Amino acid sequence: MSDEIKISLALITSFALAMLIAPLIIRMMRALKAGQPILKYVDKHEGKSGTPTMGGIIFLLPTAIVTAVFSIGAGKMGIVAMAITLSYGLVGLLDDFLKVKLRHNEGLKAYQKIIGQLGIGVIATLYCYKNSFIGSTIELPFCDVTVDIKWWFLPFCLFIYIAMTNAVNLTDGLDGLVAKSSSVNLVFYILIIYVCFYKAIQMGQTFYAEQLLSLEFFAAAMLGSMLAFIWHNNHPAKIFMGDTGSLAMGGALACFAIFISQPLIILLTGIMYIVSCISVILQVVSFKLRKKRIFLIAPYHHHLEYKGIHENRIVGFYAIITFIASAVALISVLV
Repeated sequence: MSDEIKISLALITSFALAMLIAPLIIRMMRALKAGQPILKYVDKHEGKSGTPTMGGIIFLLPTAIVTAVFSIGAGKMGIVAMAITLSYGLVGLLDDFLKVKLRHNEGLKAYQKIIGQLGIGVIATLYCYKNSFIGSTIELPFCDVTVDIKWWFLPFCLFIYIAMTNAVNLTDGLDGLVAKSSSVNLVFYILIIYVCFYKAIQMGQTFYAEQLLSLEFFAAAMLGSMLAFIWHNNHPAKIFMGDTGSLAMGGALACFAIFISQPLIILLTGIMYIVSCISVILQVVSFKLRKKRIFLIAPYHHHLEYKGIHENRIVGFYAIITFIASAVALISVLV
């Protein structure tokens, strides 16, 4: 069986498993009354109060199973990426659980969440730094140039993990917004990783190719399960991914870019997550210094919503921009 068929089977199998367990998870969360508390200042979403949360389980569980099965006989890079992703998902799960239990939108304290993110990020960073296939060397986009940033890789890599997990978490505010944008990301990461895999085969780097194949299985499995999640998260959402899903997705996207030594392409693939972060930072700084707000409400997707744009259109805009920017990222790897 060819590697391409295995990758396709990983995607299809993960989709089927996620579609199978999704109704069960939704019913279970409803039975447990695990409804998502809505932020008071987002009054347009009052009607969504009580919608089940922790939906990230729907795509994380099948992804873990399929990645583990398909990685048998392949490298371990996909398994490690999956472990990092699940670790961030556990932090999010605890946060969601506390929100549901306490019946308000404050789960873990900010410092508690950042300690969890930092702990996982430090372990992931050390793994990357000491891994012979990753190390401290990064490839620059649009040119065949590699740069060894030596020990600077440690804070740089840690920053990416913290930034991506928080950025995706901030972007998760509309039905299907993160799910659809990240699915576009996953499509292109599958293509980008395959390009790296093909190059490794051509250069006779067999062991590295095995590692990339494992990472490819992980990306394909996550895309398949995410498509199943979108089926139930599309507006009006039957379930939200919650921090369980958004923190995990941020960790996964960071892993893909870092593990292939292409961390700078996150500036393209993660462009809309960066917009969310920048909008929040500008809003806070402006209010602190001038007592004036730049946006009607931050993050930026809520600003657009309060400008009268329907959330389906906003989700579409984000997905389209992500598609174009990710296509540019793919080109940067090909040249």
